[in-house]
Amino acid sequence: MTALNRVPSLMVRAGTASALTIAAVGGSIVAPGFTSEAAAVTPATKALQIAASKKGSPYKYGATGPHRFDCSGLTLYSFKKAGKKLPRTAAQQYNKTRHISAKNRKAGDLVFFHSGSNVYHVGIYAGKNKLWHSPKSGDVVRLQKIWTKSVWYGRVK
Repeated sequence: MTALNRVPSLMVRAGTASALTIAAVGGSIVAPGFTSEAAAVTPATKALQIAASKKGSPYKYGATGPHRFDCSGLTLYSFKKAGKKLPRTAAQQYNKTRHISAKNRKAGDLVFFHSGSNVYHVGIYAGKNKLWHSPKSGDVVRLQKIWTKSVWYGRVK
């Protein structure tokens, strides 16, 4: 038995151990004020996970799930399941978010596609310049690279 393998039994006998010792043997530390990774999931992260779980669901104009979606129907559904309320259309959703710059975007933010001042499409930012969205008739919910610079970002309040 190596010294490293004996550390847990030594900790039990001694009754205490340093955080470094616990980490060295693959243990975990619970301390007041710290949350587990699962408890730290934000509504935006949860909405992103929900959208991703709908991969392959068919596009249907006006559909809000749970099996078919249009673009804003997917974002509405995902955020509702994550505990946040959004209006129905992409333009209404844009007006209800806190507008942020591309450099401040985070996974779980909404990506709004626009032509001039007209918002015509929305998806959920997934990081690495990609989004989850329900693109168009004949297509399915999928992860795709953002294909244009004509986008705005919004954070659900």
